[in-house]
Amino acid sequence: MQEYPVKKECVKNLKDSLERQLRETFEVEPVQQGDHYTIRFGALSLLDVTIGPDGKSIIVMTESDRDVSDEVVLDTNRRFRRYLDNVTGYSTKERVKKAKSLGAKT
Repeated sequence: MQEYPVKKECVKNLKDSLERQLRETFEVEPVQQGDHYTIRFGALSLLDVTIGPDGKSIIVMTESDRDVSDEVVLDTNRRFRRYLDNVTGYSTKERVKKAKSLGAKT
């Protein structure tokens, strides 16, 4: 499980963005269970996303399907990074830098 901070300008529409971006990025319909949104796609046997307790972050849990081709893994990883970019407002590079500054392991 990993928590990702969300830029201030993205917090206002976070719930809508979280769900909409799952649809747009992975091209599948997310399943909502309470405040969790889940999908299965490519190399992800599970992607579970919810808004953090402070409302200013997202919490992501993933489970990988190891029985897929390298091409599927690369496509899934590309989409996952794009999803995080769009929902959090931070690029991959900015997320890594922010995680390091917060003392998280990368």
